[in-house]
Amino acid sequence: MKIAHALRPSFWRREHHLDKMTLKELVLAYVQYPAIIGYVLLAAVAIAFYVRSPAPPAPTLIAVAAATFVYPLVWYVLHRWVLHSRWMFKVAPLASTWKRIHYDHHQDPNHLEVLFGALHTTVPTIALATLPVGYAIGAPWQAGPGGAAIAFATGLLTTCFYEFCHCIQHLAYKPKNKWLAEMKKRHMAHHFHDENGNYGITSFVWDRLFGTFYDRPERPKKSPTVFNLGYTPEMAERYPHVAKLSGGVATGHPRQREGRQDRAA
Repeated sequence: MKIAHALRPSFWRREHHLDKMTLKELVLAYVQYPAIIGYVLLAAVAIAFYVRSPAPPAPTLIAVAAATFVYPLVWYVLHRWVLHSRWMFKVAPLASTWKRIHYDHHQDPNHLEVLFGALHTTVPTIALATLPVGYAIGAPWQAGPGGAAIAFATGLLTTCFYEFCHCIQHLAYKPKNKWLAEMKKRHMAHHFHDENGNYGITSFVWDRLFGTFYDRPERPKKSPTVFNLGYTPEMAERYPHVAKLSGGVATGHPRQREGRQDRAA
């Protein structure tokens, strides 16, 4: 699988695979990753704007709570109906975006460079999900800009939290914390058993409400498209855009593919 060089910052001299990393190595990589640095800097700018044009305590707290509440729902909707769609790879201008934002991640779930979202897709989404809500909450207090700024900052910092939890889920260790262990269990099932469910990251409330929450015993057969999201070799013949970008269509478990590549070398 080909990964664009732009996705591998120059200060990283090798690829990073979470199933081969320690927690310390993950933390060091996480705090240096450009997207995470970008979120923190943007959050600082939003907080500075809020300080200059503050909202009263009540709308501020409501805006923070609303942004925190809406985030899991927005993630669920995007994850289920956009990232796992089978229409984006059929449209040439969208094929590279779909490959970058999710196909590569399912092709090799532990590859850190493609686990993080890309700023050009995540930041507009965070803005659309939080700025209008925050503005509407602050408006009755004549503090729409301040409400929007604090909601946006909340969305950005929540993204940092989500991204770190996502990394932890793919890290080679079994969490002792019950909540983390359950979270990891559900996400691993999504990646290695059946991708058509367990769409949440830190919360699976919306999976339960929409009927996509599952335990592995409830789905005894493994999904044949868990690693390719339906972009099979047959589909690639009809819609070759992603295959051209990826150097072909990889099949099978990512670690088995890696073993075959090592033997061929």
